[in-house]
Amino acid sequence: MPHSPFVPAALWTAPFIALLIGIAVLPLAAPHFWESNARKLAVSILLGLPVVLLYAWQAPAALAHSAADYASFIVLLGSLFVISGGVFLDGDIEATPLANTAFLGAGALLASFAGTTGASMLLIRPLLSTNRERRHVVHTIVFFIFIVSNIGGCLTPLGDPPLFLGYLQGVPFTWTIRLTVPWLVTNAVLLLIYFLWDSRMHAREPRAALERDRIEVRPLRLRGAFNLALLTGILAAAALMPAALRELAMIALAAASLWLTPARIRRANHFDFHPIIEVAAIFLGVFATMMPALDLLRAAGAELGVREPWQFFWATGSLSSLLDNAPTYLAFLAIAQGQGLPPEVAGVSHEVLAAISLGAVFMGANTYIGNVPNFMVRSIAESRGVAMPSFGGYLRYSGAVLMPVFLLVTVLFFR
Repeated sequence: MPHSPFVPAALWTAPFIALLIGIAVLPLAAPHFWESNARKLAVSILLGLPVVLLYAWQAPAALAHSAADYASFIVLLGSLFVISGGVFLDGDIEATPLANTAFLGAGALLASFAGTTGASMLLIRPLLSTNRERRHVVHTIVFFIFIVSNIGGCLTPLGDPPLFLGYLQGVPFTWTIRLTVPWLVTNAVLLLIYFLWDSRMHAREPRAALERDRIEVRPLRLRGAFNLALLTGILAAAALMPAALRELAMIALAAASLWLTPARIRRANHFDFHPIIEVAAIFLGVFATMMPALDLLRAAGAELGVREPWQFFWATGSLSSLLDNAPTYLAFLAIAQGQGLPPEVAGVSHEVLAAISLGAVFMGANTYIGNVPNFMVRSIAESRGVAMPSFGGYLRYSGAVLMPVFLLVTVLFFR
């Protein structure tokens, strides 16, 4: 989203705050009301409309760009969702702690090349199928969000939207290879924590569930593999095509997947459109209401006192937990560029750019709304009968697991 000359009053952040509170509270206070995607859309429109009218009057160009960003965002995510829903990994391996850890590790690597959304949509259903005999599954899905939906995606600009926007802003395509060591250390620590956690939970499983898990092992078989070629087409379109043509190509590839994929494969995947409709409804409100927050951030950037790499890591990450991490990345990149820091790459130092990049990608895992795959994975897991934690319940996981890991990242890489 481009810089807007319009800076609203701080009061205009109230709709965004109200939306965040609604996302956190309504699933607990009014679960029947909140389960409807139509009602989620109504809440988004109710809170977003005043902000849209304000920007239509004061900054129509910024509003138009935000609308275009939202459209591109939904087309990309919807295409990845549809195409990945046509790939089915049939079979069943024993859901041991080692197997689950290997699954998450492979997902971390795939996320940097297929994108966090693509990797999440490809792997969440096979992971759920593998663990369907077990009773203790929630922690596995939470760590999947941590690793596959977020932290794994920082090795290439295709891994996560903020890094792709950085590439468009002049960051060399291969620059993200510099993030390999933080990526490796952070994922290794999280995988170790997960393995120990899952080993403990595996020991608590009923004997009958473990016996059923052993008996129902079947060889793995990939169905709908041609969708992987369509997925490659989505990634090529995102990287190489101009905006209007890019979206048309993605829609065409998604339509081809719907037409060519046998219905039995989507049935086996328990595929339906509820998760992507939920994301579209909620993030319509997020994109609308976050505009004043981002403009205020840009306007007050010089007053924030953020100059050191560790400060950029935590400031970018903290806002990426609540705002979409792509515009947050751009906002802090602009703040850094305006501070006269050594212009080694894209107008800033390598260390500051690394801090902004890792903050945006890593800390999108802190909340369900920090990165879009988080919500999609949660919705798919719930559709398969997993009682996922509420917004606040998820924060307890991320606070207990991720905050100490991010402190370690700070000490190791941004002192």
